[in-house]
Amino acid sequence: MPVLVTVAVLAALVIAFFIFSSLLTDFLWYDQLGFSTVLTTQWLAGAAMFFVGFVAMAVPVWVSIEVAFRFRPVYAKLNSQLDRYQQVIEPLRRVVVIGVPVVLGLFAGIATSTNWQTTLQWLNRTPFGETDPQFGLDIGFYVFELPFYQGVVGFASAVVLISGIAAVATSYLYGALRFSGRDVRISRVARIQLAVTAAVYLLLQGVSLWLDQYATLSDGTNKIITGATYTDVAAGIPGKQILALAAAVVAVLFVVTAIIGRWRLSVIGTAALIIISIIVGGIYPWVVQRFTVEPSERTVESTYIDRNIQATRDAYGVSDVEEQPYDAVSDAEAGALAGDAVTTANIRIIDPALVTDAFAQLQQYRQYYSFPEQLSVDRYTIDGATQDTVIAVRELNTDQLGSSATPYNTTFVYTHGYGVVAAYGNQRSADGQPVFLESGIPVNGALGDADTYEPRIYFGQESPTYSIVGGDGGDDIELDYPSGSNDNGTNQTTTFDGDGGPKLDSAFKKLIYAIKFQSEQVFLSDAVNDGSQILYDRDPAQRVQKVAPYLTIDSAPYPAVVDGKVKWIVDAYTTTREYPYSKPQALSDAIADTYTERPVYASNEINYIRNSVKATVDAYDGSVDLYAWDTEDPILKTWEKIFPSTISPLSDMSVELMQHVRYPQDMFKVQRAILGTYHVTDADSFYSSDDAWVTPNEPTSNAASPPLQPPYYLTLQLPDQDPAFSIYSTYIPQQSGENARNVLTGYLAANADAGSTPGEISPDYGKLSLLTLPKTDTVPGPGQVQNNFNTDTAVANQLALLTRGDTSVVRGNLLTLPVGGGLLYVQPIYVKSNSETSYPVLQKVLVSFGEKIAFEDTLNGALDSLFGGNSGAVAGDDAVPETDDGTSTDTGGDAGADSGATDPGTSTPAPDAGSGSGSGTTGNAALNAALADAQSALDDRAAAYASNDLVAAAEADQRLQTALEDAVAASGQ
Repeated sequence: MPVLVTVAVLAALVIAFFIFSSLLTDFLWYDQLGFSTVLTTQWLAGAAMFFVGFVAMAVPVWVSIEVAFRFRPVYAKLNSQLDRYQQVIEPLRRVVVIGVPVVLGLFAGIATSTNWQTTLQWLNRTPFGETDPQFGLDIGFYVFELPFYQGVVGFASAVVLISGIAAVATSYLYGALRFSGRDVRISRVARIQLAVTAAVYLLLQGVSLWLDQYATLSDGTNKIITGATYTDVAAGIPGKQILALAAAVVAVLFVVTAIIGRWRLSVIGTAALIIISIIVGGIYPWVVQRFTVEPSERTVESTYIDRNIQATRDAYGVSDVEEQPYDAVSDAEAGALAGDAVTTANIRIIDPALVTDAFAQLQQYRQYYSFPEQLSVDRYTIDGATQDTVIAVRELNTDQLGSSATPYNTTFVYTHGYGVVAAYGNQRSADGQPVFLESGIPVNGALGDADTYEPRIYFGQESPTYSIVGGDGGDDIELDYPSGSNDNGTNQTTTFDGDGGPKLDSAFKKLIYAIKFQSEQVFLSDAVNDGSQILYDRDPAQRVQKVAPYLTIDSAPYPAVVDGKVKWIVDAYTTTREYPYSKPQALSDAIADTYTERPVYASNEINYIRNSVKATVDAYDGSVDLYAWDTEDPILKTWEKIFPSTISPLSDMSVELMQHVRYPQDMFKVQRAILGTYHVTDADSFYSSDDAWVTPNEPTSNAASPPLQPPYYLTLQLPDQDPAFSIYSTYIPQQSGENARNVLTGYLAANADAGSTPGEISPDYGKLSLLTLPKTDTVPGPGQVQNNFNTDTAVANQLALLTRGDTSVVRGNLLTLPVGGGLLYVQPIYVKSNSETSYPVLQKVLVSFGEKIAFEDTLNGALDSLFGGNSGAVAGDDAVPETDDGTSTDTGGDAGADSGATDPGTSTPAPDAGSGSGSGTTGNAALNAALADAQSALDDRAAAYASNDLVAAAEADQRLQTALEDAVAASGQ
């Protein structure tokens, strides 16, 4: 026996140590990051809620059992079966009396501790300043108070019910409650106890029913809308009020039973309550719905549909969407794009989802580096002009180390990625490769070099689970980047010198982290010293989620070179499901598209969302900064009370960071899903669904159930607006089956440029613009355009030529742009070798306007071909002219900038379109003069774009066109 006790004690101590070490490592992580109060607040709130739940369950159950036992009949006659039960239980009675409440209390405490967020929100609630249209209560009541009250009532009901069951069981076991045929005998004390318990339970049900009337405003089960409908208002809500009062009356009858000892009144009252609930709660609402609502549903429900429309638009932040009729023309006339020079010059022909392999082949250098499957789109100011870019960080991928993936290497040597790689979104080299504006190892280009910003990526989306870095006095053992140019002729090494993780400055810390990661390397390796730090939980989204557990994190963090550092920018949202009258939707379903996988089971249902926080994560030291973006959001204000000093004011954001934040894509997806239906503000039209829209499916997908087409970031100019970095998506009619039409009905765009004023968001940022096309027009939608591309004979023949041999054609993203008074579709066409090491190269560009299609080597050439030989504007790839045989040739210099194939450390800028080979002159005087004029026009055009002088830019474009025509004529002499 002593041995067993010793083993049990040792086992308990070991378990306790493991729990303690887990808690301590969590605290060290938060403390190093400067967010220890977030963790301690959660611990304290969880512990307090556990204590409340434990006591609130254990004490009533114990009291109920104890009362039933202490006041049991001493000389009660028991049958033989109960006698046997007593004989078995009596020796364990004390254990049972204490143990059962304790066990139930533990379960209750665990359940309540998980609801710490609801409780803290209730304690720190902030009014919305808006009221619901039914009860006139502040929206904050439904978001913060009602869930708490319902939770308290539900928990209390469970406690009373379990206490009642415990009392009945104890009373029966000890003879206070006896059954003899149809006769039921009960002692006086048991009668009082059970009657009072029943009265309390009924009172709680009455309170629950009273609260349910308010919950009707966010209920959409079996209704045409979310919220209280005509039937709810006329029958459902009054019915719940009647039932609540009836339950209170029956509770009083049970109290009377406890006093006078007669059950007749309480039994009759209970039966009456059941009958009333059937009539008032079921039959009467059915009668109202069947005979009043259904015969005239559109008219009767119009008021409540209006409520739903307004509430939904407010809750999703789309009430201020600016709708504009757009009578799209279909004739592609010469010069039609002259007024859209900025949009045309920034049309992105580099597909961020297709050039990952190109980035990898040209910029990966070693097998232990990798790029994400989909690159990010951002914008940078290059030579005074804003330039859309496709950007990614070169991350470490230890999965590709092969036999070198030893525990030592993966922990101490391979610790970080290196550098940012960025390409012009609107350019390509002569051979179809991206034109890099930042590339190489060491990094070099328009964004700077290692002296300009810190290029090392210790925190990223593909970082190892953990690394041990830093040190004091030891040799550099971390692989920095591959190089053969240092003194030893080997790779460059480094030592992390930031503050990125908890320090391993004691044997105890080494031990607890060895336990956490189940690795003896942490404790035994001589590479660990008092200056070492352990880096873990390194994914940017994960870090933000941990320090702000109340936020919903956007699915697409993106990197940016900001203030001399590489920063991950993470959008975060405050959400709720309790906004009255607003239509709920599953967030995971709303954001699912070509690039975001739809989960098997939908999760996180919401009916309110705000992009309340912009967060950054330093890619070098992992530091997290949270910035209050939507300072008017009541939910954010509430959490700022709960976690004070964890969110910085907007004024702390630097100008450079402001220039790189953007309108978040997940929020835009949610809003486009809502606006597909809720762009309609007329109740009759909404009811009829005669103008419902949906996002088109991905036109290039061959799947049986194709995903939705994703939104795209572009710099574009909407009608009557200034050019801006934006995110857009399109709509087609909500139809299915044989009658489905893939024609464009709407074009939704959001201004994604926050501006560059410190502490002040641009007034146009987040502005939603909805171009609505006439219902009588049949402007082709993305699917129809893709079908036109695929079935066009000339295009098919050229694609067949591109697929000859061991190559295949890959279609890029199909972009839609409102230019030239109509809608222009642009799709880059990539060709990829079928060999093992291959990557797609951009060879052709497909464009469509109205019913016309053009298919050329460059976007610039395709636009000119589409618009009668002169589009009136110049695309970004105009420096790569087309030859007579339909292939692109370089005009001199290195149009590909830095391909990365020969010298990873250099980068050559793209040449001027007017430069020739060699010295830039020829023996043809007329040709030289024409080329000089073209160069002058290009310089003037660049200056005009830099100063945003579109008139001067258009004039320069015309001079450029004339000069090129003269050059063509002169070259024929």
